[in-house]
Amino acid sequence: MVGPKTRRLWTLLAVLAAVMWGISGLFAKGLFNISAKITPMWLTQIRLIISGIVLLFLAEALKQKPIATLKNKHDALVIFAYGIFGLLPVQLFYFMCIQVANASIATILQFIGPFFVLGYLAFTHKQVMRRLDILAAIAAFIGVFLLSTHGQFDHLAITPVALFWGLLSAAGEATYTLIPVNIVKRVSSMVVTGWGMLFAGISLVIIHPQFQAIPNKPAVWLYTSAVIIIGTIIPFQIMANALRYVIPSTASLLDAFEPFSATVGSVLCFGLVMMPMDWVGSILVVVAAMALNLTPKQKKKNKVHE
Repeated sequence: MVGPKTRRLWTLLAVLAAVMWGISGLFAKGLFNISAKITPMWLTQIRLIISGIVLLFLAEALKQKPIATLKNKHDALVIFAYGIFGLLPVQLFYFMCIQVANASIATILQFIGPFFVLGYLAFTHKQVMRRLDILAAIAAFIGVFLLSTHGQFDHLAITPVALFWGLLSAAGEATYTLIPVNIVKRVSSMVVTGWGMLFAGISLVIIHPQFQAIPNKPAVWLYTSAVIIIGTIIPFQIMANALRYVIPSTASLLDAFEPFSATVGSVLCFGLVMMPMDWVGSILVVVAAMALNLTPKQKKKNKVHE
């Protein structure tokens, strides 16, 4: 049985992964601003393929037998589904939303993902949601909404295109969280994530290859490396491992730290001015995510009483 200290550790690591994703969104926006030749499709392809190869090489070095994993047809099918319906949309559609809007709007729309997870788990009765989970979700959503509107509820300007890509990204966030839950309990998360990324990246190249000349500038390769390492290899690996110890709804709701980190990064790097309601929203997001840590302890107490 997993102890409360282990759960808290992996909850904190899941928060770190979300923060990294938020920061990587800033690097992605910087890339799109450098040249029109740098598209979400190109960035997603190179991000997925390089990250997948790196993770599989690491898995082989650690004797986790990535090739042998694919010999199990069921596992191979689940990993393929994880790549196509989870990793691909959560990355490609997120970048497309960033391109037509900004990192803040993209993360806000992607945050709808936990509600897909909560609804799915409640509908299938695989998990009975506590009042604390629902209240935390509402508080975090309100916090993110305040961050996006400065408290002016009639002043949220989201284009239909941004809304479309954002909602698809949110759906990808939900499937990305749910699909690998069972397989990562048996197979190395590094192997699952590596193959999933490689499958998704190769599929994108087949569907829509991008071979245009990318500007050979230091900033381009620096930002691209940051997106791959800070925004892909490290956080996806952390989150895949976290699913062993943190329930899916909690892991998904911790993504509230992604828009929070994106906002802080915008303040520090791009001079974004924070209004009073922005700080209220930030506090709501943090408090809601911290409140979720009480759920595992409460479950343990209930088992003792039983």
